[in-house]
Amino acid sequence: MITGLNTAIAWVLDQDSAKKFYTDTLGLDARVDVPFGEGVRWVTVGAPNQPDVQVTLMVPGPPVMDAESAEQLKSLIAKGVLTSCTFTVTDCQADYTALAARGVTFVQPPTQRPWGLSAILLDDSGCGVELLQPAY
Repeated sequence: MITGLNTAIAWVLDQDSAKKFYTDTLGLDARVDVPFGEGVRWVTVGAPNQPDVQVTLMVPGPPVMDAESAEQLKSLIAKGVLTSCTFTVTDCQADYTALAARGVTFVQPPTQRPWGLSAILLDDSGCGVELLQPAY
């Protein structure tokens, strides 16, 4: 039986740059940064108030996929057509204002949706990340 979510994936082009963006810019905690095979690292971040859930910052490639698939995915990341995850916030408008002031690029300002107030930013690899103030 599934009991919860432990790890979500954010595909990135550079783990060091992504780790800095997700921690220094977005304010997440650095969790794990360890070797995960030859030339591969397992790097995770997470919300300070949610220690049981983390986001792994994964560069496409082994051991998850073959070289051809990795290059295709890297191309899509660089093109800016992928989304990664949704982070819950308590005040979407305030976070939008603060992050925009730090130079974060938003492709959607806070917009009321049936599921809540939603803003979409681009991480440093160009993937969309949603900030959501839930309606429920």
